[in-house]
Amino acid sequence: MRLLILGATGPTGRHLVDIALRAGDSVTALARNPAALDHLADRVAVVAGNATSLQDVSSAALGQEAIVSALGQGKSLNPHGLFDHASAAVLGAARQQGVQRLVWMSSFGVGDTFESATAVQKAMYRTMLRRVYANKKIADDRIRDSGLEWTLVYPTALTNGPAKGTYRVDDRLEMRGAPRIGRADVAGFMHRAAHGSEWIRRDAVITY
Repeated sequence: MRLLILGATGPTGRHLVDIALRAGDSVTALARNPAALDHLADRVAVVAGNATSLQDVSSAALGQEAIVSALGQGKSLNPHGLFDHASAAVLGAARQQGVQRLVWMSSFGVGDTFESATAVQKAMYRTMLRRVYANKKIADDRIRDSGLEWTLVYPTALTNGPAKGTYRVDDRLEMRGAPRIGRADVAGFMHRAAHGSEWIRRDAVITY
């Protein structure tokens, strides 16, 4: 499969690239810092650009079968419009280049998933993550209304480490305790979702 991966230099995106390459996919990565992918220069087509630029995303999306986004803002609590602007650029690029399949990583607690959160989670989402989640909701709502074959992925708190290969995933999940999910498992699910039809036009809440 020909995949465009956004956020390929981030902690979840790196897993996505590795998984896609092992599966034999043709991988293109749009990166603000292409040098971060120099070690994969012979295996990945790296396009220099910004995910918030329609022109850059459209150039990278040419000839692709699916776009998979693992964009994140790191530890910043101010998204600076990242998800709003990137979603607009991605949807515009997908329409220009005729790409129908989009798998987009959001966060558990955004939008309707908030209702299934624990009291502790809700308190955090309402306070320290409020601006980030508000910006992600704009992106998610826009994607749902796009007419594309989208999947919105809602991981709980992300952790590092090797994939376990076992997790819970459904349109809605009730939470308990302090739910976590490994980035490697999220990347594995996103890759499988992009290759199949089961999760088209569905939300996917994922956690251990």
